[in-house]
Order: sequence, then C-alpha cells, then structure tokens
Amino acid sequence: MEKSITYFENPGPENTDAVIQLVKERLEGSDIKYVAVASSTGASALKLNEALKGLDVTIVNCSHHVGFKEPNKAQISEETKAKLEEEGIVTFLGSHALSGVGKSISKKFGGVTPVEIIAAVYRTICQGFKVCAEIGIMLADAGLVPVGEEIIAIGGTGSGLDTAVVMTPANMTAVFDMRFHEVIAMPRP
Repeated sequence: MEKSITYFENPGPENTDAVIQLVKERLEGSDIKYVAVASSTGASALKLNEALKGLDVTIVNCSHHVGFKEPNKAQISEETKAKLEEEGIVTFLGSHALSGVGKSISKKFGGVTPVEIIAAVYRTICQGFKVCAEIGIMLADAGLVPVGEEIIAIGGTGSGLDTAVVMTPANMTAVFDMRFHEVIAMPRP
C-alpha cells in the first residue's frame, strides 16, 4: 500500500481548506463511514459538511466543554449548534479526555497526572494529533463513533484544522486499544 501525507510548514487555521479537501479525497471510494471533527465554534464543522455533501458519511462535531473559557458558557452558539443539527451533525460538548479533572489538580497542587503525560507524548507529533486522539476517545465514550471501526478524525492547533488521521477509536476504559492507521495531513513539528 502506498499513501501520501501532506505536511504543512506551519500549524493553524490557514490549513483548514486544504485539510478538508484531503479528507474528501481520502473518503472517496473508501469504506469509512464516520468523520470526527474538533470544532469548538462549529465553523470548521460547517465548512467540512459543505465539502462532504453527497458522500455517505456521518460527521460528528466535538466542541469544548461548557466553562472551558468562561464559566457557564459554551464556545459554540446555540444558533450554530442548531444549524449543524439541521444538517444531521451532532455536536458533543464534554470534558477533554486527555486532561479533564487531572489538569485542574495539577493547576491547584502542581505536578502532572499520567493522562497529561499521554497528551504531551501525542503533542510531540503535533497538537492536532493529540486532538484527534482525544476526540476519538470522547466521541467513542459518548457512543457517537464506533469502537473497532476505522474513522477519520480531524483536529487543529488553536483554531481551524491542520491535522487529519485514519484511526480506530477506543473507549477511555480501553484507551491503549486505540490505533492510528494513516496520517492524511499534519503540520511539521
């Protein structure tokens, strides 16, 4: 098997359109039925949906938990969430699988938790790769993507999209069963 990987010189939202096009190309003629996307405001999920119209895939959006930036507030507006739902896209808001409560403990008392170490190892590849791993876990735990089946996961660095992988997600209770099969695109570290 021969596959190509697209490398971006820099991470960030300027790669969003290219990542979406590469994901579309990878999906065409494949058996992959789910695309997980990390889009805190929903803007990238809406863009992805527009590009993938006509393909037989389920898009699932993963946003930050309520209170991520400001108490009692979600980063995704109810209006955008409703637009996504009209298009058949579920948006999941939940605690980060690779930080969660552990990050709060570290901030309060110092030190680092084992889960934060796992996240740091993924970041040595790139931030978007860590995001792909994280949303794979979170969406599998929510029952929104299948465990044991290849999906495409898309993430980014800060905002927008710059990383896409083909992976098999796993639940949090079996995190070491998660597998990465292909890197479609990523920024060079």
